[in-house]
Amino acid sequence: MTTSDHKKAFTQLNAKPVKKAKFIKFNQPKKRSCGLTTKRCRNCGRHRGLISKYNVMLCRQCFREIGPSIGFKKYS
Repeated sequence: MTTSDHKKAFTQLNAKPVKKAKFIKFNQPKKRSCGLTTKRCRNCGRHRGLISKYNVMLCRQCFREIGPSIGFKKYS
């Protein structure tokens, strides 16, 4: 269950606070301390194709757009 999915049921559970608390306790996504999804692109939020060298923290698609403006050159 993704982060956005577990919040959609709140509209129905607002009338039942005890069931809502139990739902939140068991269906909330865990906080991750390591792994692929802990790092995200600063620009768009993607977690795949991340360039973290030199603390850039941009995905490859955003890096192609923003790279020349922050001082990187394309060779070839």
